[in-house]
Amino acid sequence: MKKITLILTCFLLLTVAKSGLAQPKEKWPELEAFHEVMSKTFHPAEEGKLDPIKTRSYEMVQKAIAWKNSTAPAGYDKNAVTKTLKKLVKGAKELNNMVQRNAADNEIKEELTELHEVFHEITEKCKSGDHH
Repeated sequence: MKKITLILTCFLLLTVAKSGLAQPKEKWPELEAFHEVMSKTFHPAEEGKLDPIKTRSYEMVQKAIAWKNSTAPAGYDKNAVTKTLKKLVKGAKELNNMVQRNAADNEIKEELTELHEVFHEITEKCKSGDHH
């Protein structure tokens, strides 16, 4: 009986300790704001609907810049993503320029897809340090 009590006590202590260590990160508001625009433009583009990105490309630039210039909340390593955030801003600006000059739909979709990949590259780096 003592062994069972000891095992249960150890299990309970490990469970409590683990739950204390696995606290969720704070949300990064600028990441969330960029993600909102990306999801509302990229997923329709996958279905051939480019109007959302054509009407929101400038907004995407603004969200990318705001994210790059923001302060990372506790639990994130901004240094790990700084270079990629600069790449995100550059890509968002290029995409907006393409929209402004009425580039072909397939070119816009290709650039948006590349930008989506950069976004995921950043979110993967956010996980180690240790979000999407």
